[in-house]
Amino acid sequence: MQSSKMSFKNMMVAPHHLASKTGADIMKEGGNAVEAMIASAAMIAVVYPHMNSMGGDNFWLISDKNNKVSAIEACGSAAKLADIEFYKRKGFNTIPTRGSLAALTVPGAVAGWKAAYDFSVKELGGKLPLSRLLYDAEQTSKNGIAVTNTLSNNLTSKYSQLKDIPGFNEIYLINNKLPIIGDKLKFSAMSETFSCLIKNGFDDFYNGDLANKICSELERLGSPLRINDFLNFKASFVKPLNLKINKANIYNLPPPTQGIASLLILGVLNNLSNCYDDDFSLIHNIVEATKVAFKVRDNFVCDPNYMSTDVNAFLESNFIKSLSNDVDQNKALPWPEASVGGDTVWLGASDNYGNSVSFIQSIYWEFGSGLILPETGITMQNRGISFSLDEKHFNKLIPGRRPFHTIQPALAHFDDGRVMPYGTMGGEGQPQTQATVFSRYAYQNLDLQSSIDKPRWLLGKTWGDESTSLKIENRFSSDIYNKLKNIGHNLELLGEFEEVMGHAGAIVRHPNGLIEGAFDLRSDGSSIGE
Repeated sequence: MQSSKMSFKNMMVAPHHLASKTGADIMKEGGNAVEAMIASAAMIAVVYPHMNSMGGDNFWLISDKNNKVSAIEACGSAAKLADIEFYKRKGFNTIPTRGSLAALTVPGAVAGWKAAYDFSVKELGGKLPLSRLLYDAEQTSKNGIAVTNTLSNNLTSKYSQLKDIPGFNEIYLINNKLPIIGDKLKFSAMSETFSCLIKNGFDDFYNGDLANKICSELERLGSPLRINDFLNFKASFVKPLNLKINKANIYNLPPPTQGIASLLILGVLNNLSNCYDDDFSLIHNIVEATKVAFKVRDNFVCDPNYMSTDVNAFLESNFIKSLSNDVDQNKALPWPEASVGGDTVWLGASDNYGNSVSFIQSIYWEFGSGLILPETGITMQNRGISFSLDEKHFNKLIPGRRPFHTIQPALAHFDDGRVMPYGTMGGEGQPQTQATVFSRYAYQNLDLQSSIDKPRWLLGKTWGDESTSLKIENRFSSDIYNKLKNIGHNLELLGEFEEVMGHAGAIVRHPNGLIEGAFDLRSDGSSIGE
């Protein structure tokens, strides 16, 4: 039985142990939590290449020593050439999910690193150079990574969709065979890209020689992205969403992320009675709160410049009460097909200066578009497939529009002074798992590590599945399963520790300086403190 890791200096949590070590080393050398996160974000792009990349997006919540929360949105927009007619002329009624035509949005991740780096220097006294922050990623991509269980499993299960995409086999096959656990994969071109960023700075990705190389490859391979889409692209500081609930203020990212859904689930639970009494009550009430929150998300959330309603209207107490009134605590409500999921990485950091970071980075589906640029080693995301080619759809494809994002980092400020960055990968499951981990820790008073270790569930239809169900791990008692079935839940029992439940993580910083860290046994991660 694991328990939370504890330290009075710093803490780093990531779903791969080498990314955790990289961040922990940065803080040990005097770096702050933001510097540690940049280094870990670069490293996780190397060691977990099926879940994130420099070709993806990321989002940040940064809580400083004065408890001021800053948010960074590093979300790329659709190419200027990518309109509905562009795809209709090619014979498509939906955007292709894989290949060059799925790579239609600007990668925002490196711009997010740049914005965070500048913030660190200006606001947090950051002093470590890019040569140090990107060193581990540069060297590891050159020298090679050990194939993990999750990478091997995803290569096996998704290979039929990816094998014909240019560049994929060259990167991932060893002697014309898929690698097995423990095999070594090298990413030489990716290492050279990190070297370029070290030499020329993050802006080179969008405005320099590296940008020209990336865009030349994209055009040659058939993507609608061009250099004009990259030029002067920057991540944005945005006002985080905030909701006061019992014991804490909770924070998340505004649209185009589904952060509002995460806050609404906890807001609805805050208005219900006895929802934390036992596992049955917790599961049922979180599932039902998810249903009403997702109806808001699925009907309104997109690029905020195109939303018909200000997202903050959904955080009004009367609106949340109206959602709570739709929850039947004794019966499972019907649930339509849900949106597809995706894979992502969540990382957290807390330093000895009083700063904490909640961070998430993604290429959407496993391996994103599957398009790997041969000269730069960058895997392009397929986040743009969330757009609709229906002219009447509220999230229709428009050049320059930002895509809907399932990914969103969470952070809480407790009334007693504790600060908790937390989050998970898992697409559709992210808001549900965030609510579960937070509720177990905050209201059921479980140890932080136990809050993540205990069995979880996922409402929805993850991509590739034929049915919408309540997927649930098999470590609950038969009595709980029977109660859930009896009130109308369509259960689908899974294994003990299923990756579809996400790779969750959390850090809690206490007022006395103690820092706790917890990682997910469903991942290859670790929590490291000094």
